[in-house]
Order: sequence, then C-alpha cells, then structure tokens
Amino acid sequence: MRIILLGPTASGKTELSLQLAEELGTSIISADSRQCYKHLDIGTAKPSKEELNRVPHFNISNLELEEDDSAVKFVERAETWEKEILQHSKHVLYAGGSTLHLTGLIQPFSDIPDSSEENIAQLNQQIEKEGIEPLYEKLKEVDPKYISKMDGMNRQRIIRALDVWIQTGKPFSSFHQKEELTLPKNTIVFGLHHPREKLYDRINQRVDNMLEQGLIEEVQSILAQGYSKDLQSLQTVGYREVITYFDGGLTKEEMIEKIKTNTRRYAKRQLTWFRRWDFIEWLDADKFSVEEMKEQVLGFIS
Repeated sequence: MRIILLGPTASGKTELSLQLAEELGTSIISADSRQCYKHLDIGTAKPSKEELNRVPHFNISNLELEEDDSAVKFVERAETWEKEILQHSKHVLYAGGSTLHLTGLIQPFSDIPDSSEENIAQLNQQIEKEGIEPLYEKLKEVDPKYISKMDGMNRQRIIRALDVWIQTGKPFSSFHQKEELTLPKNTIVFGLHHPREKLYDRINQRVDNMLEQGLIEEVQSILAQGYSKDLQSLQTVGYREVITYFDGGLTKEEMIEKIKTNTRRYAKRQLTWFRRWDFIEWLDADKFSVEEMKEQVLGFIS
C-alpha cells in the first residue's frame, strides 16, 4: 500500500512519518521540493542525522545545488524507489508538503514535451538582460492559472512553463492533472491539521529555531563555496531572504520577519491546495499526540 502523509510546513510530519515507518518496517520518500538538494539542511527542515539513521530515506540530499528538478522528475525517481522498497516491505510511505510533487503521485502528469535547450538558453539570456519581471508578466498573460500556484517569481518554473508554451502554444497548466483527482487503488492520504493560529505560531517558532541552529551561517557557507546566489535551488523561502540580507536589502530584523511572513503565506497556499482534495483523512494534530495519530493511521490501513 502507498501511504501519503501531507500537511503544510511546520505541521509535524517528520516525527509521525518516522514512527509510522518504524512500525510498518518501511522507508520514507520525502515529497519535498528542496530537501533533495545537498547543503540545504537547516532551511528545509531536513531530517537530522539521527532521524536518517532511524529510518532509511529517499529524496534527501541526492541532487547538487546546480541541478534542475521538477515534479515530473521527482515522480520518475519515486517510481524507481517504490520498486526497491516493495522488495522488502508491504508499504511505501511518502511525507511532505510540495503540492505539485504530491499531485503527481496521485495522478500522473500528461505528456509534457522535453525541454528545448534553445528556448531555455534564450529565456535565460533575456533574464540576464532584462531581469525576471518581463518573463513573469508574459507567463501571467499566457498562463494565469499556473502563475496563481507559483511560489513568487520562481525562475526555473517560469522558464519551464514558457518553454512548453513556446513549443506547443498551450499553457503549461493544461498539461497538469484534472481539477478533480481520483485516488489510485492501494493509496491512502493522511493530512495533519492545526488551527491556523496554532500553525502560524509553530511556523514562527520553527523560523526562530532555524536561526538558532545556524541558518545564516549555512547560507554563508554555501556562498563561500562559490555557489551562485542566483541558483534556482536557493530561490527558496529562508535562503533568499538571508541572501537579500547579505546584499544589504534587509536588516536582520526585517529578514527574520520576512522569512516568517513568507513561510506563513506558503503554508496558506498549501492549505488552499489541499482543501480541494476530499479524499484526505485529516488528523487533528492539535488534539492528538504523535503516538495517538500513529495508531489512527494504523487503524485505517490494517
């Protein structure tokens, strides 16, 4: 059986997924769009070394920062990992909150054309000359539906969406799943729920903890190794605000508040997306302990 544990950022997916994996004797596949990158540890709330030792994980630190990734590529990798896991376990457990990654697991993407190197090069050149804003506005014109689901001016996603539009004349969003998804057989989806104010408090606390753990130093180390601050992998909440702080665009206090604000906005978008899925079995994470929720999940799948 395929078990998917989803929820907005800071909802508590990590510990519950660990306990479930231990109980079921299986591994965890991270359905997170940034934990797959090496060096992005603190800012992505990547499982600790101790947690990784407790349970085998996939899609953690398997890509270099320069590598492009997408929900389509993630689903392709996940298919291989599932086969490997099912050789020794009856269950496959996914945990994460990246909406396109999760959507791709539930209903495969339509046939999307491969990237055009020529288009990609031309779009990158245009960005270098004019900045990202003109392409963002163009995509808003030709594919407003996709723009509404994006996390800010995401360079990689803008380029890919415009590349597909140039090749096909069709909006990138038209290649995605239907609005109403049908849950595949042998798949069950659980979601962690907190009252919004409680979730926002958890987000604020998580940001404070990340800063105490060394988020600023982590970004500093990445840049000191020669990585470009313009890499798509670094256009992520937490990292981009710290980089702006380094560039003098924010004070430290403004940076901290900006990370919290942008993380809360991201969580709100995740929740809006998840509410469309009536097949989610919601777990009241504010009312029940991790152990109690684990037993609830086991009761569903037994």
